[in-house]
Amino acid sequence: MTLHVTTPTDRTIVMSRRFAAPRPLVFDAWTRPELLRRWYGAKGWTLVECEVDLRVDGAWRFVSEGPEGALMGQRGVYREVDPPRRLVFTELFDDQSYPGVALVTHDFAVDEPDGTTVTSTILYPSPEARDIVLRYPMRRGVAEAYQRLDDVLAGAHQKGTS
Repeated sequence: MTLHVTTPTDRTIVMSRRFAAPRPLVFDAWTRPELLRRWYGAKGWTLVECEVDLRVDGAWRFVSEGPEGALMGQRGVYREVDPPRRLVFTELFDDQSYPGVALVTHDFAVDEPDGTTVTSTILYPSPEARDIVLRYPMRRGVAEAYQRLDDVLAGAHQKGTS
C-alpha cells in the first residue's frame, strides 16, 4: 500500500496510508508498547525504550537504536486521546534540528472492508522547521516503518488479538 505525503500549508506535512486491519487494532499499534516495539522506525532501527502514559497530559518517550549504535530519542505529551478514532500529541527530539515543538495528529478512519486509513498531520512551529524536516528521508523512513506495521497487524489480526 502506498504512503501519500502532501504539504497543504507552509507549516504542515500530511501523510496517509491504508492498513488492512480493523481500526481498534491499528490504534493499539500506535499506543501499546508491546506492539510499538515491533514496528516503530525505519529499516535498521529498533525501539529500545518505549514509555506510554496514554491519557490527556500523559507523557510518552521513545528511544530508537539504529546502525552502528546510533540513538535517537523523542518525547512529548498527549493532548487528545480518543480511542480508536484520534490521537494528538506534541513531539520533540532529543537532538532537535529545528526550533520549537511539533504537534502530531493521527486520525484513524474506518475503511471498508475491514481496513483503516491513518492520516497523520504534523504541524510545525514555523515554515522553516517544516522545510528542514522535508529535507530528511522522512518519506522513506515512514514507508519502511509502515511496511513493518503491516506485518505486525497481519499477525495480530490472524490471531484475533488487539
